[in-house]
Amino acid sequence: MNAPDRHVPKAAAAKLLSGNAACAQGAIDAGCKFFAGYPITPSSEIAERLSTMLPAAGGVFIQMEDEIAAMAAVVGASMGGVKSLTATSGPGFSLKQENIGYAAGAEIPCVIVNVMRGGPSTGMPTRPSQADIFQTRYGSHGDYPMIVLAPASAREIYDETIRAFDLAELCRTPVILLYDQVIAQSSETVTLGGRTSVHATRKWASGPREAYKPYAADADLVPPMPRPGDGYRTHTTGLTHSETGFPSQDPETVTRNLGRLYGKLDRHRDLIDSYEAVRCEDVEVVIVAIGISARAARRAVDACRAEGKKVGLFRPVTLWPFPEIALREATKNAKAILVPELNIGQLRLEIERQLRDRRVEGLHLISGEPITPAQIAAAATKLASEV
Repeated sequence: MNAPDRHVPKAAAAKLLSGNAACAQGAIDAGCKFFAGYPITPSSEIAERLSTMLPAAGGVFIQMEDEIAAMAAVVGASMGGVKSLTATSGPGFSLKQENIGYAAGAEIPCVIVNVMRGGPSTGMPTRPSQADIFQTRYGSHGDYPMIVLAPASAREIYDETIRAFDLAELCRTPVILLYDQVIAQSSETVTLGGRTSVHATRKWASGPREAYKPYAADADLVPPMPRPGDGYRTHTTGLTHSETGFPSQDPETVTRNLGRLYGKLDRHRDLIDSYEAVRCEDVEVVIVAIGISARAARRAVDACRAEGKKVGLFRPVTLWPFPEIALREATKNAKAILVPELNIGQLRLEIERQLRDRRVEGLHLISGEPITPAQIAAAATKLASEV
């Protein structure tokens, strides 16, 4: 794995940015040079901004005829050697799934933004939801690993957009950035710059051309990619393949290759895992939440603490692979777990799987309205009285 390039950006500047605007700026600052997409609420502001920002930065913006073509274009641009991005919402994200699976299997680095809205089908385009949690992890067919990042503020969207590109390049994999409509379209004062940024460089092929195998990896389990024009012969396919890139159904080869796909993420969990634990040292009840629900949960924790209730918050910033070790550490003293989310219980199911010895309760809202701090505080207080 190549060492990241470090540079110090210009002095910090405060800006009023929506989450989508912060995503567009983060993509530019991460070195993104290609965007392909199709307008869809509530992600359209990302495309709108990049349609002017990318050409000004020496990049390419293209509006494709549909989401299937957009994802295919992003995969192709990345294979051509540039950092590539697409952004969509629920119905469009569904259409992208076949090519997302292709990118995972062929190990093509790219970033996919999914701004969640109400569903299923066309659903509620202008209302928030958190019902794509499982789709980000299991949306395409077959076994494959996936990195999913779930920021909860405009500033964090900016940071996690940059980190998404870094992880995509370092681990040679697609990375999904997942946040909800409220975070996407709410504006906040964001201070950008004034810190050391880390930008990853792709692991390019080197050495004798005649010996190159496009899927042969060394100790970091990440195969080097051929830089276009360098003369390395390569073959890329969605079929199961050997280290040569050519199709194979040999059981040992297939098992080895798929095991490496999962192994390369496990090998780099120190780079991938990110989370926030708030006042979890002496808890009786831990709230686990993402996105706008986590924003409300933070205020609920403050309200409960003011009334003497021992309530804390665990927020997975990396949603997949789930930071299970950190979750267990944050909840080791808790008697119960509360999971507020804008769906019928997707995150709760994962928490129940991780914490089988603990009582886990859900607080679910599917009306298109966000959960309020008061609702979360009331549920946490009730749960604390019962354990």
